[in-house]
Amino acid sequence: MQNSQEKLIIQSGVPLTGEVSISGAKNAVLKLMAASLLPCDVSVIKNVPELSDVEIMTDVLSELGAIVHYDKINGVLTIDSRNITSCVASDIFVSKMRASFVVLGPLVGRMREACVAMPGGCQIGERRVNFHIKGLQAMGCQCDIKDGYVYAVAKELKGADICFDIPSVGATENIMMASVLADGVTVIQNAAQEPEIVDLANFLNAMGAKIEGAGTNQIVVTGVKQNELHGVEHATIPDRIEAGTYMSAVIATKGHAYIKNVYPNHLTIFTGKLLEMGAKIKLVEPHVMEVSSDRRLDAMNFITQPYPGFPTDLQALAMTLLSTANGISVVTESLYENRFMHINELWRMGANIRQSNNHAIIKGVDYLVGTEVVCTDLRAGAALVVAALMAKGESVVKSLHHIDRGYEKFTAKLSGLGAKIVRVPIDYQPDENIFSEQNEVVNIKV
Repeated sequence: MQNSQEKLIIQSGVPLTGEVSISGAKNAVLKLMAASLLPCDVSVIKNVPELSDVEIMTDVLSELGAIVHYDKINGVLTIDSRNITSCVASDIFVSKMRASFVVLGPLVGRMREACVAMPGGCQIGERRVNFHIKGLQAMGCQCDIKDGYVYAVAKELKGADICFDIPSVGATENIMMASVLADGVTVIQNAAQEPEIVDLANFLNAMGAKIEGAGTNQIVVTGVKQNELHGVEHATIPDRIEAGTYMSAVIATKGHAYIKNVYPNHLTIFTGKLLEMGAKIKLVEPHVMEVSSDRRLDAMNFITQPYPGFPTDLQALAMTLLSTANGISVVTESLYENRFMHINELWRMGANIRQSNNHAIIKGVDYLVGTEVVCTDLRAGAALVVAALMAKGESVVKSLHHIDRGYEKFTAKLSGLGAKIVRVPIDYQPDENIFSEQNEVVNIKV
């Protein structure tokens, strides 16, 4: 993975054209990796993106005793979980990425005990673990939080009726995985419905689990015995958030491109809002979308909600598009209280945005102005890159480690669409136009 002490230099004014292929979903593959702990066998996960988060999860599994081989060239992970030697996931790795907390469920299911560090990751708001713990407690697990760790022990793990106050993706995944090897039937009410949960359920069912209802608000898991589980081969679903990001970039630059390897039904709400704004989107093949825009977009309002509502992970990108739209838009963030941190950076580019609690009121300006900005979290980082592509002049985007967490070959894919974008060391100072056709800059990464 490239050094985080780097920056992007971006020159605007180029409509993005061509085609781009979407990688495997980050939020799916990390959970599949955790689920591979359940069987005493070898599993193979395909369509795995090369991301820093995948590398962190690889470290987490290795610490537990799994043997992990990551073929980055072909995007294939082979995970041998036959000899898990530890039930302790330390804060060395877990504190770096919240998703790694989902090893709690499979460890409790297989080992009947777990010691997992409290999760970290992007600081976009309070993301409590109480739903995870209450669910495990309902199944007979004793859970304690001490010194930054969750300690869970289950002499007996029994199926239970569990109802979440609000849909929680992580808690749904943890309880679903723990209940695979529990005695009896577990019913998860008000379950999260994201496509990544469906992908996880398909992965587990292929292993020998008995899960019904994934993708609805009620998931039913009938427990099986350890010897009934086996390793599988499975291809990760495409990343709907990455797809939405490239759709936004093409529309922002008034471009015309084909987004390949995408599941359109995973983006129904987002696509509808883009059409409402005036973008042109057409399904030309079952997994290929044609996206374009030839005019200034129109204002619109939206509220982020759990799937199938408007995705919070695409909120910053939509706000960026609305910053130059006709009229006034209102964006309401209903899930995370700190997910407006990118507003300050958009202000620096000339956006007219006023925040009132969890609402952002956006009055479209004629154009954004290129400047130096800093990524505040993963999705805000992608939104700032899109803002730089649509702004007038040159921009510099820093703190790229956020983007590296969730976007595979981000700079190269944008370059393939014609963007003027290069990744350079943080202290790089070109003497002349870095984008001149006659100028070859040494050691620039894409």
